[in-house]
Amino acid sequence: MSDEKIAVVPVVTARQLRRFARFNVQLYRNHPYAVPDLIRDTRNSFKPSRNAALEFCEVQPFIALRDGVIAGRVAAIINHKANQVWNVRTVRFGWIDFIDDIRVSGALLDAVAAWGKERGMDRLEGPFGFTDFDPEGMLTFGFDRIGTMATIYNYPYYPEHMLKLGLTTSAEWSERHIPYNEVPEKMARLSKAVMERYNLHVARLGRSKNAEARIYAHKLFHLINESYAPLYGYSAFSEKQIDGFVRRYLPLLDKRLAVFVLDSGDELVAGALSMSSVALALQKAKGRLFPFGWWHIVKALKWKHTQTLEMLFVAVKPEYQNKGVSAIPFSVLTKSATDMGFTLGETNPELDDNVKIQSQWSYFKGVEIVRRRAVFYRPI
Repeated sequence: MSDEKIAVVPVVTARQLRRFARFNVQLYRNHPYAVPDLIRDTRNSFKPSRNAALEFCEVQPFIALRDGVIAGRVAAIINHKANQVWNVRTVRFGWIDFIDDIRVSGALLDAVAAWGKERGMDRLEGPFGFTDFDPEGMLTFGFDRIGTMATIYNYPYYPEHMLKLGLTTSAEWSERHIPYNEVPEKMARLSKAVMERYNLHVARLGRSKNAEARIYAHKLFHLINESYAPLYGYSAFSEKQIDGFVRRYLPLLDKRLAVFVLDSGDELVAGALSMSSVALALQKAKGRLFPFGWWHIVKALKWKHTQTLEMLFVAVKPEYQNKGVSAIPFSVLTKSATDMGFTLGETNPELDDNVKIQSQWSYFKGVEIVRRRAVFYRPI
């Protein structure tokens, strides 16, 4: 192995971008727990015409070659908006995958660090994407559990490489399984009392109310920007990003799994989005929408869902936080989920110091932490 040459090259051609996008699928081919990226989505992430985050981010993907054979990939990202908000000069690394060869992982991070340093950055951190809508955080626990659409799966040697290469943990997240059978009585009582106290109500969206759903979806993303602003590394969505998200994902949304809590003036004060798990469908798709990948995904969302619900977003307006308002979307969502036959809720990664959201799980019995993940950093 010592005679093998490692070369890291910047991705500049369409062919190189295809190799970059396919590498994750190849590295985890037929893995029982990995949920592969959609190759087309990965490629589109690096095209300004398809990714509105590139209006305020710089990016350079790299691939690592070991004796000419692809052995790793990484994207160097500078989110200028986040750096300004958090008063840092950070170059992010994302979309990082590599074989179990520390020369490869080290060369990838060195390439990111050098690229960032040329642009005035003084610290390296990741895995992060452009914004919080991209998968972030390297898996450190729960390698024997199937992943989700919205998160990263990686081999156990990944975080071991990070530590050996001198990186330190900067933030950690936990993911939980929430057993569903009924709305917890205490949560239901609190939800009812809070709605009465603050004169709140829940918007009911039928299957045909697409225009109304589009309005609420826009409001929810603005609420996410407002409520998530204090969370570590958060980068607010731009209006163009929100337009793109709503246009792309609203047609796939089952409105029974969306909750919008309104005040007396019909202004949004809390909301939640969730969806049937598509992890198994993405495994069947093997990274490709065509010819049959799209069918597996749409079927899992529309007609033959699993018993697992992925909880995507929950947001509460800052002035309503710590007042029990978060119990409302959880109560409504739990009722809808159980009525639809879901038996398990799967949380998105939650920062370990985000006690506001984690306090909701105390109402449920049998809650289990199933995965942990972290981001790592080092000065450059």
